[in-house]
Amino acid sequence: MIRIGILGDIGSGKSYVANNFGYPVFNADFEVSKIYKKDKKIFIKLNRELPEYVHSFPINKIQITRAILSNESNLKKIIKIVHEEIRKKMKFFLNKNKNQKIVILDIPLLLENKINNKKDILVFVDSKKKDIEKRLKKRKNFNRELFNKFRKIQFKSDYKKKKSHFIIKNNFTKKYVNENIKKILMEIL
Repeated sequence: MIRIGILGDIGSGKSYVANNFGYPVFNADFEVSKIYKKDKKIFIKLNRELPEYVHSFPINKIQITRAILSNESNLKKIIKIVHEEIRKKMKFFLNKNKNQKIVILDIPLLLENKINNKKDILVFVDSKKKDIEKRLKKRKNFNRELFNKFRKIQFKSDYKKKKSHFIIKNNFTKKYVNENIKKILMEIL
């Protein structure tokens, strides 16, 4: 099984690119959302760590946002608890898809949390800052302060580009993205 890890800045179109590969995708953001809505054990752990913020189940993203914005260390606490569960879900996903030729890992902190393998093929999604800015402003719950906190814990784009085997310049057109994906698949298969 070939594992392709998708890297890029927040709002660069990682999930869009991941979904266009045509192979099973593990989307960590989607899994985190499900955890907040359905996982009582994670709620209990977060409630124990951050009782003044996380106090009702299902966990509301507003609770998480307030916790992160109020104190630097809260984000680290949340990540530690949630990423442990994400690793389990990823392991389950990989096991379930073990007979697939390729799987796609759409995990925002793939390198930062050392979730990747040495054999993973890394693809960096490169987008212009002004395009990212425009897309982020369109998001329903965009919060610049929260965005900046997440940027601080991520590796710099230049570092991720250096670590990547391929770079897709995302201009947010399906044809261009698919041409790049086709080239990558031809090279690795």
